Amino acid sequence: MSYYQGNDFKKITGGKKGRRRDKRKYELGSPPTNTVLSSEEQRSIDRVFGGNIKVRLKKVSYINVYIPGEKKTRKVKIIDVESTPSNPQLARSKIIVKGTIVKTEIGLVKVTSRPGQDGVLNGVLLERK
Repeated sequence: MSYYQGNDFKKITGGKKGRRRDKRKYELGSPPTNTVLSSEEQRSIDRVFGGNIKVRLKKVSYINVYIPGEKKTRKVKIIDVESTPSNPQLARSKIIVKGTIVKTEIGLVKVTSRPGQDGVLNGVLLERK
């Protein structure tokens, strides 16, 4: 199923009504990825506009955490999804997006990458346990 993202739903407020054109291939989109917390990792590779590829992260169990105090990065297991400022319903469904705060083995981490667009999960440590 395709997702139309064109801009032809505008209401005509006056003047002559122009001829409406058909939808274009480049105006199609795709559904949201909804990266879910899981015990396994799953990625999908999609062909996007221009023949480019986009790696989508479907399921995730680990996050790359930058620790500001040590100036190092570690791969850490995710325990739970704490909150999502953009939409609290996503946190209840264990869906991870940019800005989500996740509970890890070393403390709370804020997600800084876009897992559905980048195919990787990065974050910054907020506090130590």
